[in-house]
Amino acid sequence: MIRPTTGRTALVRLGFVDTETARDRLLALGDAADPLLSVFGRAADPDEALAGLTRLVEAAPDGHELLETLADDEGTAMRLLMVLGASPALGDHLVRHPEHWRELTDPLLGSTRPPAYALRESLLGVVGADPHADSPVAAVPDAQAVDALRVEYRRLLLRLAARDLAHGVGIDDVAAELSDLAAGTLEAGLAIARQRVGEPADLVRLAVVAMGKCGGHELNYVSDVDVIFVHEPLEGAPEAAALRAATQLASNLIQICSDHTGEGTIWPVDAALRPEGKAGPLVRTLASHRGYYERWAKTWEFQALLKARPVAGDLALGAAYVDMVAPMVWSAAERDHFVEDTQAMRRRVIEHIPAKEAERQIKLGSGGLRDVEFAVQLLQLVHGRADERIRVPTTLSALAELTRGGYVGREDGEAMHEAYAFLRALEHRIQLRRLQRTHVVPDDEEALRCLGRSLGFMKSPAASFARVFEHHRREVRRLHEKLFYRPLLSAVASIPGHEVRLSPEAAEKRLSALGYLDARAALRHLEALTSGVSRRANIQRTLLPAMLDWFAEGADPDAGLFGFRRISESLGSTPWYLATLRDEGAVAQRLARLLATSRYVTALLEREPEGVRMLAGDLVPSGAESLTAEMVATARRQDDPEEAVRRIRAIRRRELVRIASGDVLGLTDVADVGDGLTRLTDATLESTLQVVEAAVRRQRGLAEAPTRMAIVAMGRYGGFELSYGSDADVLFVHDPVPGADPQRASSYAQAVANELRRLLAAPGPDPALDIDADLRPEGRQGALVRTLDSYAAYYARWSKVWEAQALLRADAVVGDPDVRRRFTELIDPLRFPEAGISADDVLEVRRIKARVDRERLPRGADPQTHLKLGPGGLTDIEWTVQLIQMRFAGQVPGLRTPRTLSALAAAREAGLIEAADAEVLEEAWRRVSRTRNAATLVRGKPSDQLPRDTRERVGVANILGYGPGESEEMVNDHLRCTRKARAVVDRVFWED
Repeated sequence: MIRPTTGRTALVRLGFVDTETARDRLLALGDAADPLLSVFGRAADPDEALAGLTRLVEAAPDGHELLETLADDEGTAMRLLMVLGASPALGDHLVRHPEHWRELTDPLLGSTRPPAYALRESLLGVVGADPHADSPVAAVPDAQAVDALRVEYRRLLLRLAARDLAHGVGIDDVAAELSDLAAGTLEAGLAIARQRVGEPADLVRLAVVAMGKCGGHELNYVSDVDVIFVHEPLEGAPEAAALRAATQLASNLIQICSDHTGEGTIWPVDAALRPEGKAGPLVRTLASHRGYYERWAKTWEFQALLKARPVAGDLALGAAYVDMVAPMVWSAAERDHFVEDTQAMRRRVIEHIPAKEAERQIKLGSGGLRDVEFAVQLLQLVHGRADERIRVPTTLSALAELTRGGYVGREDGEAMHEAYAFLRALEHRIQLRRLQRTHVVPDDEEALRCLGRSLGFMKSPAASFARVFEHHRREVRRLHEKLFYRPLLSAVASIPGHEVRLSPEAAEKRLSALGYLDARAALRHLEALTSGVSRRANIQRTLLPAMLDWFAEGADPDAGLFGFRRISESLGSTPWYLATLRDEGAVAQRLARLLATSRYVTALLEREPEGVRMLAGDLVPSGAESLTAEMVATARRQDDPEEAVRRIRAIRRRELVRIASGDVLGLTDVADVGDGLTRLTDATLESTLQVVEAAVRRQRGLAEAPTRMAIVAMGRYGGFELSYGSDADVLFVHDPVPGADPQRASSYAQAVANELRRLLAAPGPDPALDIDADLRPEGRQGALVRTLDSYAAYYARWSKVWEAQALLRADAVVGDPDVRRRFTELIDPLRFPEAGISADDVLEVRRIKARVDRERLPRGADPQTHLKLGPGGLTDIEWTVQLIQMRFAGQVPGLRTPRTLSALAAAREAGLIEAADAEVLEEAWRRVSRTRNAATLVRGKPSDQLPRDTRERVGVANILGYGPGESEEMVNDHLRCTRKARAVVDRVFWED
């Protein structure tokens, strides 16, 4: 009987939750209960262990003997109760087969791992097959054999679970035994299949090759068993008949293992890793496999083949298959886009994890098992061609070899081993409970309590488990980022401690595998950055593993690393620089992406290295007012106007870094980019105009200016749609002060305009701002600067419809406010006529557009991918919107705007264009504008053409949000979008 002192408090201390029920059940067990109490206290779920024991005693004919044995034999009690407390599913099996409790009385169970041949013989024996035959055939009737196989599998699994739970067997030993058990089960299943197929089975040799975890000797308690079937006709057998027989054998084997019977199921056999996947034939010959792998296989298939191992059937044929694919596996790293393909595969896996499971997914989630396996396999595939020592299929064994070989630092290897072993043990405990295939940590408190206890956390089990789990996930995430690259640093720099140095040749191979085209140059950059024992070199050695990874994710890793070296050499001794990169992970990652993607940003940062500071912020474009105030204040501190404008241009350069960085990183909408560039140009012109006017007055000895000046933004500048390569289209206008000499006023205004253009376009370290005044009356033959009265006279007498169209984007933004206001009042009736333009003017607009389409496309340009002048490009869309404005802005105030998208929205609201058509045009305008900006950012110079160069095209796709290998998809999306836009232009502009 249990002691009277074993009250509720004592039971709670032991881990029981339902103490009333537990006490009743313990009393029912009688005298045997007392010596079992401490053993219950070690179970994952004492309540479940007690309930399972109660059921087993009731079901077993020898239940009394069972209790006596448990009371007298602590080892048997420990094994049985630990199983019952951790796995209700195995408890159900014991209730169905109560005689199996005696399996746990074996005193050698905890110290002896059964050899693979013993498991195979035991499983073959229960189906009546001769384990010594070349091709064993089951003799037990089919249905009986199928059930017998399940029962025997569960018996052997029970023994293994008891060893695992009660005797602390290593995770690698448990996984290996599970794999051997699976191999024996496949052999026995194949023996039943041969019995089903009959005589045709004698026509063919069939090998079952394990893949994945079974092939790697690291199977879970519950997992699909991945296989590939290889067959060869026996000598003299017809090939077609042999193929049919092999297919029947393979199909029946899958069914025998996967089907549900009265004894349940074993596990699914999955042959989807075969050539062509589920769409391909179930069985193939060696020659057929070879032909597929040599011509069609993808990178991930070679990664899967790394773990291929013959496990059942004709083992010699299976070994021939493994020998045949091995050279292909160990040369896979030499394939084009190897790293990009493997990285993309890992990203796709993470992207497909349901959001609600992401933080609890121990297999596929970030910081999970796949991160370890992925990193280890990548290292193996890259270096295994030259180093056969690391060609081992088991993850922990491979990690140990990689560590011994110097590919992984010892401390990192130990940390990764510890984390992976914990996660695998966690996976096993979760699956054992219901014998279900799951990799998601439960989220209810009771399940977490039991899970924590099963892993040895007896004090605050749920909280302790959560803390350790999160620690290991963080470690895996950190080491996954670092693992591939740390050995490279060992090759190029002196690393303190016991790191093993690699040869420069090995380091070059690693860089090549990452996607660096000039690995030797990259190695020189790394040597320059990390050599020495200075604090700067130490921090660089800390930074570069992750930086190399981030460079490799960009379109041009070589450019990224070279740019990083140049910036580091400029700023490396600056106290904040390396500390910011080290401590602000987002800054380092952003910098790497920018340098490996955009020549435009790289060039700016090389001239403005302190722009790296801004990467810690939100990169929202600054407003015109704050910029103007900063530029004016900075310029006023300089006596020399040239130096003052250089300071203004330096601020502009810094802001270009901000805007372009936000654009490349996908943080700034394309309309906001145009708006930001426009506001920056406003501020630059306003502050420069003030500097130049003051300088001209000083030169001419004037106390006051003889005229008031304004600058009118035109074209894309006036429309708030500037791109990085755009000139600033402007009109210069002035209005002489009362009593001033008109000639003197005009000379002054001309001097100011010319000097402003010169200073902003002068060569220097900052990007030039070219001022284009060709849209002025009479074009280049006309006066550079005109008075308000001159503009009024010209527009009243000579203005043509194209000039009215150009004035749609006129925005008087810089200079004297009154002159700006009066100029706007002057041009509004011209560009927004109350009755709209005439039918003849509409025809003239269309005639001019047809001429533009015919004559303006540059020689050699591809019209389909020309972003400005191609079908459905910017010109098509903007002319369509502008024609609507000229026709209807007199009646629709919302159309009186220089912005294309605002005018389009107003036209849609007024019913002047169908909502669907407006949506198509807006989408195309945004896409083409983004693409045009991206092309300039990638190439480092203005471009109106979708790049033809593969790497540049990948860079554009990267900026637009496409993943690795999706640049052609980007092109197809662009063509599809512009085709739809062109159809709308045909209907709306051409009224076709």
